[in-house]
Amino acid sequence: MSKPTPALSLSSSAPGSSDDRTARTIVHLTAEYSPYARTGGLAEAVMGLANFQVRGGADVVVFVPLYRTVRDHAPDLAPLGRPIVVDLGFRSEEVRFFREVHPPKGPKVVFVDIPSAFARGGLYGEGGRDYTDNARRFALFSRAVLDAIPRLIAGPVLVHAHDWHTSLALMYMRSYEQLRERYATTPTVLSVHNAGYQGHFPSSVLSECGIPPEVYDFRHLEWYGRVNLLKGGLTFADMVVTVSPTHAQELRTAGGGFGLHEVFQWLGTRFTGITNGIDQSVWDPSQDDQITARFTIDDPANKARCKAALQRSFGLPQRRKMPLFGFTGRLVAQKGLDLLLNSHRVWTLDAQFVFLGAGESRFEQALLALAQARPRHVGVQLDFTDRMEHRLMAGVDIFLMPSQYEPCGLTQLRAQRYGALPVGRRVGGIADTIEDDVTGFLFDEFTPTSFDQGISRALARFSDPAAWAARMRAAMKRDFGWERAAERYASVYQRATERAQQRGASQS
Repeated sequence: MSKPTPALSLSSSAPGSSDDRTARTIVHLTAEYSPYARTGGLAEAVMGLANFQVRGGADVVVFVPLYRTVRDHAPDLAPLGRPIVVDLGFRSEEVRFFREVHPPKGPKVVFVDIPSAFARGGLYGEGGRDYTDNARRFALFSRAVLDAIPRLIAGPVLVHAHDWHTSLALMYMRSYEQLRERYATTPTVLSVHNAGYQGHFPSSVLSECGIPPEVYDFRHLEWYGRVNLLKGGLTFADMVVTVSPTHAQELRTAGGGFGLHEVFQWLGTRFTGITNGIDQSVWDPSQDDQITARFTIDDPANKARCKAALQRSFGLPQRRKMPLFGFTGRLVAQKGLDLLLNSHRVWTLDAQFVFLGAGESRFEQALLALAQARPRHVGVQLDFTDRMEHRLMAGVDIFLMPSQYEPCGLTQLRAQRYGALPVGRRVGGIADTIEDDVTGFLFDEFTPTSFDQGISRALARFSDPAAWAARMRAAMKRDFGWERAAERYASVYQRATERAQQRGASQS
């Protein structure tokens, strides 16, 4: 049996210290973290922020469940500290904590091992259905982390939870007497990456998740007769962040708040929007070893070679002057697949379209049917890989992003870095990161006609090589690094810390 790894030593303070003069360790609680567990943008967003916080000199620890997928990327794990027993509801679970034997540079990633909850085939479900015990699974994770923090981390911390999966941690910290005392001056931040997913469950999960009856009311976790975990997190957090300024405005509206607009309004200045970034050393066509040929802003000629290689990969004729459109992402309604499949231009235009990604069966089958109907114009690959995403960005001329809503979006950031001008709907992070007719093309209405008009505007510029080259250069010059976002998060952390200190003073 391997010897348990000593507790993490991340600051000069002793465990349990409440000395606010000591720099706080940033503790991220997340259901996904790239590359270990990933279904969408959440994993990459948390990883990107945590990495840049470390580069800025912060001590950062990330807690993520020990899914089966973790061992695909980290086969050699070592136990961290001793197992603990977590009492939740009327049952107890033994929980162990692990780290990689040879961890990469960056944040310290701690894997929370609860086999009954996470040793499964999927992260949230299988066969298109969610696991029926998802509420308890992530409640166990959240509760276990709160018990582990004083055992594994020296000195004061700031707890940063992400999405509904970890929202209960913020409720536990303020509702359980022992935790309330332990974390009285601990600041908390909740990031809302996608408010369309809120963690709705029947009231029967109250006892399963150890939720006190007094917080199951309209002010906290109750929502139309059901438990809403995201709502609970919003009401208990010191500060709340979503992933772009425009989306923060949208969430305050009846049409864009997914039923929680009044809660977002109630938060007032405690709620803000910060646009995500990307790792520009990874998404850089001048250094990318996953694409056919590298190119730069000053010498983009090799983009033509990348285009030809992408056409070959999708079985399309290699036509240099033909506009090549690309789409990559989850094949779900949010991403605008209905617009794509009902677009007159996609079905009739003498242009090429490549689609990369998987999702709902109805969309997968519809795209395959489109490719069969237009084999010289449409290519589809359902098995997503990071390598192919890099090759798609490097090869396409125009990137399609007709989202129904988009809290931030990362693909439009990557596309611009590779000189692929996006056609995107003017919502959320798309509106914040694309300059219309300068680095891409925006449209407003969620209709096929409006989408087709956006495509037509892009094609009008594409037909003028000089105009297109100028817009490519403008797009490739955009700075989408995490540095600015990390600075804004530091400001949010400071405000959360001030609020926590006021709370501690009122309780003393």
